[in-house]
Amino acid sequence: MTEVIARDALWAMAHAERAALAEDLADLTDEQWRRPSLCGEWVVEDVVAHLTAGASVGRWRWLVSVLSARFDFDKHNARQIAAYRGATPAETLERFRAVRTSTTAPSGHTAAWLGEAVVHAQDIRRPLGLARTPSTQAATEVARFFATRDFTVSSHRAIADLRLEATDGPFTVGTGPLVTGTTIALTMAMAGRAAYCEDLSGTGVPILRARVQPEN
Repeated sequence: MTEVIARDALWAMAHAERAALAEDLADLTDEQWRRPSLCGEWVVEDVVAHLTAGASVGRWRWLVSVLSARFDFDKHNARQIAAYRGATPAETLERFRAVRTSTTAPSGHTAAWLGEAVVHAQDIRRPLGLARTPSTQAATEVARFFATRDFTVSSHRAIADLRLEATDGPFTVGTGPLVTGTTIALTMAMAGRAAYCEDLSGTGVPILRARVQPEN
């Protein structure tokens, strides 16, 4: 039986992951701040500004922004990034640090906002070659959330009819061709980051890769 984690505990994990990322960002060069991330066309600084926005904008402000963008989420996100990015990378980092312990979010899906911290941290770390990874406990909670629904990513559909098993923690789900790997690699693959399929093993990996591989 899956343990139910209290909301306060999920927020504590999110705060810890934000703090760890801020620490990793402290010594980046200007060139590294401009480095492409794993998150589409966003560079590292864009991802950090997006995280700051997510921890600053509550439900009603988020809804107003989405409505004013006519449900064009690319436009909505671009506006939010512009609003929360600083004049310099140092200012962008300070703005992110200021929301480290925030519990503001566009909805009450706390595991999803933990997922924002977990996934976007790796969107930054992997291209930069930074070794730190989120805690297995935090990644497990995000993996469990992603496995049950399509929220901001098509994670549930990506793993349909597959069996996922973590090699470093308790996360398991599904039946079918097997996909194994670390909890964070499984989580990132569910989040649509095809690069992490390279870290996975099993007969189900080609199926998962085909589902999350960006179209050319």
